[in-house]
Amino acid sequence: MSSVSSIPSIEEEIIEEFSLFDSWEDKYEYIIDMGKKLAPLPDEFKKEENKIRGCQSTVWMVSEVKDGRVYYKADSDAVIVKGLISMLIRVFSGQKAGDIVSADMKFIDEIGMSTHLAQTRSNGLRSMIKQMKLDDMAWNAAKNQS
Repeated sequence: MSSVSSIPSIEEEIIEEFSLFDSWEDKYEYIIDMGKKLAPLPDEFKKEENKIRGCQSTVWMVSEVKDGRVYYKADSDAVIVKGLISMLIRVFSGQKAGDIVSADMKFIDEIGMSTHLAQTRSNGLRSMIKQMKLDDMAWNAAKNQS
C-alpha cells in the first residue's frame, strides 16, 4: 500500500511550488495546467446530485472510501475551477476518513489565492472545500458505525 503524505506536507509542497512564480499570471497558468492534468470525470457522474452548490461554474464531485481513506473525483466546465478542484483533490484525496474535516487549508492564504480570486471564485472554492469536508464527515460517521 502506498504511503500518502499528510495534509500539511502536501500543503507545504503546493506553497513551495507557487513560490517559484513571480506573477499571478504565471500562477493562474499553473492552476490551469493542474486542471488539464485532472482525470476526466466519467459522464455517468455528471448529474444534478453531484453538483456542488455555491459555484458559479458547474462542478461535479464524487467521493468514495477504500480501506478507510477518502478518494475524490471531480470535474468542472471552467478551466480555472478545474485547476482549483485538482489542487483540493491533491490535498485531500487518499487521506484517512476524519482527517479532512479538521484541515485548516492554510496553503490557500499562503499562496495568495484568497486575495487574488474574484469573489465568485472564492465563494466557489469555499463551497468545494465545504462539500469535501461534509463528505469526509459522512464517511467518517459511516466508518464509526460499522
